[in-house]
Amino acid sequence: MPDLSRVDPELRAGLEAMRSEPVNARTLHALRQRRAAENQAAPPHNPALATLEVHQLGPISVRVFTPVGGDPELLHPAYLHLHGGGYVMGSAAGADADKAALAAELACVVASVEYRLAPESPHPGPVEDAYAALRWLHENAVALRVDRTRIAIGGESAGGGLAASLALLARDRGEFPLVFQSLIYPMLDDRTVTAEPHPFAGELVWTRDDNRFGWSSLLGVEPGSDGVSPYAAAARAEDLSGLPPAFISVGTLDLFIDEDILYAQRLIRAGVPCELHVFPGAYHGFDSVAAARSAMVARNRARSALRNALHPRR
Repeated sequence: MPDLSRVDPELRAGLEAMRSEPVNARTLHALRQRRAAENQAAPPHNPALATLEVHQLGPISVRVFTPVGGDPELLHPAYLHLHGGGYVMGSAAGADADKAALAAELACVVASVEYRLAPESPHPGPVEDAYAALRWLHENAVALRVDRTRIAIGGESAGGGLAASLALLARDRGEFPLVFQSLIYPMLDDRTVTAEPHPFAGELVWTRDDNRFGWSSLLGVEPGSDGVSPYAAAARAEDLSGLPPAFISVGTLDLFIDEDILYAQRLIRAGVPCELHVFPGAYHGFDSVAAARSAMVARNRARSALRNALHPRR
């Protein structure tokens, strides 16, 4: 039984609603079905805040939320969002209410990507899906009322790791400029699986065993193997210079705490502006506990950083 004494007291109740079943080949199908049922039961988007259009791009889809009102000739900044789920589950659908509210609050277009999942679609499938969505957003900017010069990317957990890899891929291909990357407790480094276990982190919500399955499914090889691409695991990149400014948020009890802090340090040493927030007593996914003060602070800081990047002071 995990020791809960280090957990922020306001976050302890949230653990009861979190999934406790391990993620592996035996449980994956049932977990995906459960997530799909939860998505169907999730509240719809508020059409008074933002419109929703779903665009099919071959094997993937993009859910586009456009804020209601304002000058119809005005171009909006855009936020390309990538959902979490360890690369093996999760969906853009089910978060429509949140994304519509975000579009309205930040006066931006939110494009949420339904990328293909591992193990059915291992690397480079997910990152190429994300890049295809970025290309589509850029090429259809006029029709979508998007300002091509103000496009940010981001996500949570595996979505945060995928956003970091997408930032690297966009930099190296040099086709589509990005202004910001929002990385919320991002899954960045497959080598965490083989590293010495953290004495306190990674016991809750997303464990070392879950992490091994997620990375193995994405990579198709054992995590920690030689030759893993930085476009699969962003922490593998040797050069982080020239990347867009970053925001990183993580809890001290999150399995990803060490890799996220190290990535922030490396970004700073590479000359990339990086805002890092570490929340004591917080586990993976803690910001979903609506009433907890640390969760509210985490959400507000992430939105504030994204707002500042999308609407810079002139």
